[in-house]
Amino acid sequence: MFDDFQEIFNTIKKNKLRTFLTGFSMAWGIFMLIVLLGAGNGIRNGVFHNFADRATNFMRIWPGRTAQAHGGLQAGRLIKLDSSDTWFLEKEFSEVYNVSPVINQYNKSFYYKGDYATGTLRGVLPNYTTIESVEIRAGNGRFINQADIRDKRKVIVLHARTARLLFKDENPLGKYITYDKVVYKVVGVYHDDNLSQTPVSCVPLTTAQQIHFPAQGYSTLNMLLDGLDTKAQNETFETELRASLGRKHKFNKEDKSAVYLYNVAREFLQFKGMFNAITLFIWIIGLGTLIAGVVGISNIMLITVKERTKEFGIRKAIGATPQSILRLVMTECLVITAFFGYLGMIAGIGLTELLNQLMGTPGAPASQEDMVLFTNPTVDLSIILAATLVLILAGLLAGYLPAKRAVQVKPIESLRYE
Repeated sequence: MFDDFQEIFNTIKKNKLRTFLTGFSMAWGIFMLIVLLGAGNGIRNGVFHNFADRATNFMRIWPGRTAQAHGGLQAGRLIKLDSSDTWFLEKEFSEVYNVSPVINQYNKSFYYKGDYATGTLRGVLPNYTTIESVEIRAGNGRFINQADIRDKRKVIVLHARTARLLFKDENPLGKYITYDKVVYKVVGVYHDDNLSQTPVSCVPLTTAQQIHFPAQGYSTLNMLLDGLDTKAQNETFETELRASLGRKHKFNKEDKSAVYLYNVAREFLQFKGMFNAITLFIWIIGLGTLIAGVVGISNIMLITVKERTKEFGIRKAIGATPQSILRLVMTECLVITAFFGYLGMIAGIGLTELLNQLMGTPGAPASQEDMVLFTNPTVDLSIILAATLVLILAGLLAGYLPAKRAVQVKPIESLRYE
């Protein structure tokens, strides 16, 4: 066996170009497959990372003005959503649960000891955290609780960016800030994946209703949806929801400006479908590259065996058996394809990891609020090994068939081969 490997090494050394071309086809096929699949997975993982802490099965409803007259009522009426809509939705639709009303106040500033920060004040319930991305880290206090709601406490949970602007390096917990001439006690600081909006700070919903909007209804109604697994189911639900709200608030169900719906569940399904199509396309391109590698290896091995037909005749003439010659060819093919396949695999994995480092890996606190576009571009090891094995087997088969025909030729005929 040692003599065989020594002979293989000498053959490779004498035929550097042929060896390189065979190995390059192998390495390139594996390399491109890993890079294509890794890039697709990296983009997919990066985008889905931005939804990791958010509920993807929620809907948001906010009121508008009627554009059509209906039931004897004139167009232009302002629709008001209030607490009656909360229980109405949960009673009317089995798909709806965990309704979370929200009151927003914009274009005001928070003040603390001469410093100020612009932001949005949002009145919420404790279940707000089940829908929106809210992370209160250790040592950063708490979120709004039921006691705050019941007692209408003037407490506030600041967004991390707002807290940094107002308090710098000072601990904000227990301090008092002013918003719209109302003093609030800071009970918590939260982080989220707020990417572009103005930072939002939260107060009890009942406090916001009493102080800032005593006569105004909810700004939005957020809710979670269950059992809507297809685009058609979501569209049907939206139609029925708009019809039910139309009966309750006396507007035409076709009047899209009376209430507005933002169904993240349906959009998320469409988003997943789009990425599934992209993944399929990448697989087609990757498999095409793999097939090109197989064809390249096959052609080179065919030429290689033809070039060595005369050599095979000489070996048989001096006593070599067809099996020993065939074993030598197959071993040489295996060594070349396995070695270059490994190089292609390492190069592909290395490039995807380099891209991951250059384009940023989420997880560090400093990047908590940055949008992630590319992360974890890994490819399943079983896929890599399977692709490598396919190319190795293709190379072995490409060498075996012509080599078997060549060694079956009589020595005298092989010596005459040009």
